[in-house]
Amino acid sequence: MTVATDTGLKARVHPSPNHGPRITGVPVDMVILHYTGMETAEAALSRLCNPEAEVSAHYFVDEDGSILQCVPESRRAWHAGRSFWKGRNDINSRSIGIEIVNPGHEYGYRAFPDRQIEAVMALTKDICHRHGIQPWMVLGHSDIAPGRKEDPGELFPWERLAKAGIGLYVQPFPIGSGLFMQAGESGQPVEAVQSMLALFGYDVGISGEFDEKTRLCVKAFQRHFRPGKVDGVVDQSTIETLHALLRKLPSLT
Repeated sequence: MTVATDTGLKARVHPSPNHGPRITGVPVDMVILHYTGMETAEAALSRLCNPEAEVSAHYFVDEDGSILQCVPESRRAWHAGRSFWKGRNDINSRSIGIEIVNPGHEYGYRAFPDRQIEAVMALTKDICHRHGIQPWMVLGHSDIAPGRKEDPGELFPWERLAKAGIGLYVQPFPIGSGLFMQAGESGQPVEAVQSMLALFGYDVGISGEFDEKTRLCVKAFQRHFRPGKVDGVVDQSTIETLHALLRKLPSLT
């Protein structure tokens, strides 16, 4: 890897050996945001550069706002794992991965510092501009892998990014009382919610059965778009927020 970074922002190269070729002809049309989920930044960076770990990301943003590039954007970093979005399975081949230093839910999840978020916004905007990536294709790891991941989590300020033109976002519909649909229920209303989640991009089966996969997709949606209550229950707030987001998409195909 050369000493030059792909971004025009202030960044340093910290090369990882963990990458491979992208699939020929597949455009880079997604940015996936992660948190590191380890006790320290040093431990996370070491793992991302350890060939035995077989994980990596293109960029690493520390809490002080400093940016490291670990993998060239032309290469396929190993950050998404088993994942899915809008019928696509090999997310690594079509995405840029950004690891954001945060201990995560296992080691003391906390708010992301302003300097760090400013750096993430500048970097994401730069990547989207250079690759022509649309706002609705900036996603969290939990969106594309709801059964395995929670990052970057409910404390990540998606609304702040949206105000800077990054990502798709609507003001969540107010949370009210009462249940609407939850695990174990079945029928046409469940099928309708599953259809909307699938249309938006989530890997949810359309069966009419509110199964565990559906619950996890609902939680992932809430974590990103309705973070005030992440419980996997489809209430009116969840449905109205999902409706509003679908209306903002330029195409449902």
